[in-house]
Amino acid sequence: MPTYTLASTVSAELEIRKSRFIGLAIPVDGREAAMAELRRLRNEHPTATHVCWALLAGGQSGMSDDGEPSGTAGRPILEVLRHHDLDGVLAAVVRYYGGVKLGAGGLVRAYTDAIASALQNAQRVERIAQARLIVEVSYADETRVRHWIEQEQHTLADSRYTMTVRLTIQLPATALDAAREVLRDLTQGRAGFPEHE
Repeated sequence: MPTYTLASTVSAELEIRKSRFIGLAIPVDGREAAMAELRRLRNEHPTATHVCWALLAGGQSGMSDDGEPSGTAGRPILEVLRHHDLDGVLAAVVRYYGGVKLGAGGLVRAYTDAIASALQNAQRVERIAQARLIVEVSYADETRVRHWIEQEQHTLADSRYTMTVRLTIQLPATALDAAREVLRDLTQGRAGFPEHE
């Protein structure tokens, strides 16, 4: 099943019984980037009562109720992300307390609605796992291989020149096997694929 990330950051603001809830969904590469975004949000909203969040990023997921009663903020936000099949996304809700207690059920609804509203018109993009392929070729074959990389719109991540030319290609993980085959054909079997640097 495909997973999606967001094309760009989306946000929505709700007022629920005098409390302000600002829901944001931010595409991130992983936990480190997510933590940097959270620090930025806390700096931008120094007087906010809570900054609750959930992160889905492969094996680097997490969530926080940030002082709200346990299970009333982080988990509901995480469930919204899962419902939208999102990955590589930090969802955060900045809350300014308005003086009226919402109760556990009210909080779950408020945090769920804040993120759901932000995601309503979000542009999702399919998240394609990327891989790196190292190919070793002769100087004579380099031009042909570079031309193929360009044609396929892969990214040339690195090139090293010694007795041979070693090119590091970034491409969708699903295209690895086919790429090896094509490169062998292009170089009449001369291309080598060293697995490690």
